[in-house]
Amino acid sequence: MTLILFILIFGVVVIAHEFGHFLLAKANGIHVVEFAVGMGPNLISTEKGGTKYSLKLFPIGGACMFEGEDGLNEREGEPSEGSFNKASVWGRISTVVAGPFFNFILAFIVAFIMVNMSDVFAIRDSVATQVSEGGGAEAAGMQAGDLILSINGEKVRLYQEISLFMQASYRGGDLEIVYERDGERFTTTLTPQYDEGMGTYLLGVMNGEFREPKGIETLKYAWYEMRYSVKATYKSLGMLLRGRVSREDVAGPVGIAVNVVGKTYDEAKNYGWQSVVISMLNIVLMLSVNLGILNLLPVPALDGGRLVFLFLEVIRGKPVPPEKEGMVHFVGLVFFMVLMVFIFFNDLVNIFM
Repeated sequence: MTLILFILIFGVVVIAHEFGHFLLAKANGIHVVEFAVGMGPNLISTEKGGTKYSLKLFPIGGACMFEGEDGLNEREGEPSEGSFNKASVWGRISTVVAGPFFNFILAFIVAFIMVNMSDVFAIRDSVATQVSEGGGAEAAGMQAGDLILSINGEKVRLYQEISLFMQASYRGGDLEIVYERDGERFTTTLTPQYDEGMGTYLLGVMNGEFREPKGIETLKYAWYEMRYSVKATYKSLGMLLRGRVSREDVAGPVGIAVNVVGKTYDEAKNYGWQSVVISMLNIVLMLSVNLGILNLLPVPALDGGRLVFLFLEVIRGKPVPPEKEGMVHFVGLVFFMVLMVFIFFNDLVNIFM
């Protein structure tokens, strides 16, 4: 079951990404040579309209390959009108951006489904339903029922965003808290207290009430849930770059399958099928946002790396020679292949040791 769920989850996330590239390529008259889901040798493939559609052996990754991209897959003779480099620069930019953008669309749709299952999906807004005695919030004059709006200028809409801020952004010292009470806004200075048992600093507020949004509110809370996943992703990247994330916290496909999908399924199935559905949708949400953000990083071989060259073309008024750009992306691809080997062995170590 873990393997089936893993393949379904990765498949949905990857197909959404590549389908974004595919649709915008077609809209801009770019010939798609191959639309592939997975990596490695083909399991099955078919060709239609000059495009090869492939399902590959390993259920990780995918590709939407364009004619003429990086000087590859070019038809014999002069570049045809369907060549990637024949399209306008903004057409190529939109085609590259579409992959990550469709991941965010998928994430919002999934969040919307989850919010509409509020009978089993816990939605907690940023209301302090309880204020801890002797905590920082009480000392700052806050009371139960106060709605926290921002922390140090960072907007807060969900209760988990408070925990995320304390884990990923708090550097010590006082915090400026903006909150609402009875329709009136207040600003206070709060000093978090260190909790020995939890090993972290706390504001001294708790939220034990679930919200059940209705009607148009479901769209708002779907946006909040997706936004939280975006914030969690880029803040986690920041923690990784600052060395605040250990090797055990890094996971690749094997680690996600076993330690995330597998363990989550084992825990959720004890509470019924709806809990399993919500848990798996939550993984789709997080992975889709992760894929969207990571692909926008300005790194060779990623969509963000391609965008760097395209924006250079906008600035210079002429493109970088495709062969030179292709070599840069090839180096990036080699780097990612080495990184994948490292992550694979890291997953095995985390699972078996």
